[in-house]
Amino acid sequence: MRVEIVDVGPRDGLQNEEKTLPPEVRAELCDRLAAAGVPRVEAASFVNPKRVPQMAGAEEVIAGLNRREGTSYAGLVLNEKGYERAVAAGVDEVRYAFPLTDEFARRNQNTTVEEAAALAGQLAGRAREDRVRFSVTLSVAFGCPFEGEVRPERVLEVAGRVAGASPDEIVLADTIGVGVPTQVRGLVQELSEIAPEETAVGCHFHDTRNTGIANAVAAIESGATVLDASVGGTGGCPFAPRATGNIATEDLVYALHGMGHETGIDLDALIEVAGWLSEQLGKELPGRVHKAGAFAPVSG
Repeated sequence: MRVEIVDVGPRDGLQNEEKTLPPEVRAELCDRLAAAGVPRVEAASFVNPKRVPQMAGAEEVIAGLNRREGTSYAGLVLNEKGYERAVAAGVDEVRYAFPLTDEFARRNQNTTVEEAAALAGQLAGRAREDRVRFSVTLSVAFGCPFEGEVRPERVLEVAGRVAGASPDEIVLADTIGVGVPTQVRGLVQELSEIAPEETAVGCHFHDTRNTGIANAVAAIESGATVLDASVGGTGGCPFAPRATGNIATEDLVYALHGMGHETGIDLDALIEVAGWLSEQLGKELPGRVHKAGAFAPVSG
C-alpha cells in the first residue's frame, strides 16, 4: 500500500520555534524535502505575522522555491483572506484548518466552529474554480486544551458537514497529542464511511505523550491514506499550552517502510535533511531515526 506523506516541517514544524528562520532558509528546507522524495510539502502559513512571527514572509517562501516536478507545495490558511493570499502566491494546494471547539476556535482564529465549517464549504467551491487542491484539517479532533474531551459524535458531525462540500481531503488532527490508537481507529473508520469516494482521509499526529507513531499505524490500518509529519519531529501550536512536536517524518517513514508500505521517500536523504535543520535551528531535534540511523533489513 502506498501512503502519501505531507511534511509540515516548514510550517507547523517551525511556527513554535524560538528561532525564526528567514524565508530563504525555509524555502531551502522545502527544496531539500522535495529532493528527498517528499510528495507534498506544507511550505508556508498565510496567517497574520504579528500573531505568528515565525511564519512572516509566506509569499517570499513560495517565490523562493525551486519547484520540483511531482512535488505539491501547500499553504496553510485560517480564513478567506489567507486563502486569497495563498492562491495569489501560487501554491499548488490550500490546506484550511479550524478547531472543533469554540474556545480554541476563538483563540486560534477568532471564529466559531459553526462559522468555520460554513467557510470550509465556501472555500471548497472557490478552490474548484481556482483549480487548486483543497484540504480541510479538523484540529483538536482527539481532545482540546481548553474544553477537554471532544466527543467522537461531535467530530463526525462537523466532518460530515465538511464532507458535503467534497474537499480533496479531510484530515483529523491530534493538535495536542492526547489521542490513542483505539480513538484513531474508530474515528478514521467512521470518517472513511461518510466521506465521498473522491475525498481522501488523512491524520495529523503530535508525539506529546509518545503515542504518535502508534496512532499513525492505527490510522493507516483503519483506512487513512495520508499522514502529516514534520522532519526532525519539530512543531507545536503557539496557541495550545504545552504543545510539542509532530511525529518525525523520518521516524514515520522508517516504520512504514519496515511494514512494507511505499512512500516514494529516500530515508537516508530525509535523515540528512533533519540533520541540516538541526544545524539551522541550533538545537537537537526530538526525532529519533535521524540520530540512531536507519537499519537496512526494515528501512528499505
